[in-house]
Amino acid sequence: MLSANHLGKRYKSGWAIHPVTVAFEPGMHGLLGPNGAGKSTLLRMLAGLLTPTTGDATLGGESVRRTYRCRQRIGFVPQSFRMHEQLTAREAVCHAVRMRGATALQASADAAASLEAVGLSAEMDQPVRAYSSGMKQRLGIAQAIASDPEVLIVDEPTAGLDPEERFRLRSVLAELSQTKAVLLSTHVLSDIGICEHIHVLSEGRLLFTGGKEQLAAHARGLVWHWETSESEWRRQPSDGVVAARRTAEGLECRALAASQPHPYAIETEPSMEEGYLALIGASARHR
Repeated sequence: MLSANHLGKRYKSGWAIHPVTVAFEPGMHGLLGPNGAGKSTLLRMLAGLLTPTTGDATLGGESVRRTYRCRQRIGFVPQSFRMHEQLTAREAVCHAVRMRGATALQASADAAASLEAVGLSAEMDQPVRAYSSGMKQRLGIAQAIASDPEVLIVDEPTAGLDPEERFRLRSVLAELSQTKAVLLSTHVLSDIGICEHIHVLSEGRLLFTGGKEQLAAHARGLVWHWETSESEWRRQPSDGVVAARRTAEGLECRALAASQPHPYAIETEPSMEEGYLALIGASARHR
């Protein structure tokens, strides 16, 4: 189990990550938060790539910073990375595995297995320059898992991908989470659908750890639903609207509000997305 124990990072300007204590057991974890929340800083400390100001990250009780062997048990894919685009995918992964001390024979076998795991077997002998953005992201994951780490940390992997590539990448991560602890950082709420465990970070503070239903519960009593005509909507728009869908009769609206935002509004069950918005909003109001 990967654990953060009072793990924090402070710069001259203040806390980038306020000390957090949290554990990541095997399965799919989503680290969700707006841009600038501190997600990348936390991930780099968990991977042993950034020295914390307080506390430590441990894997099976061993500090991720103290031994190379421990860091080898963690695969890390940063938000942006460069590859030698003249190499083929097979050569790129073999090179990464050889850098970790494997023999040429073992590196070749590990590369083939990891490329198959991310769905790139058919393209493994194509040069990286011919790959799409999504294929390059999957290649980065193949490099990270080629040595069969226990933990995979992926920072904003779906940024800039089209819907098809995003779906394919999420499927790859979900499959890997069957045998590993996978920690996916994102600010895109739809990416969290595959996660069993959700962690919400905002302004360097860990606000929430739990499941989707628990996150949705943060908006219970605050979500309203009603239908209205377009002319009425233009004449008197309501505050707090989070969704408006055009129907044959007019508009179907949902709002996040402490009190009834429209005379016809009725209280309804919240979604995970609305729970997230309520949680972030409540945190901002208490700053």
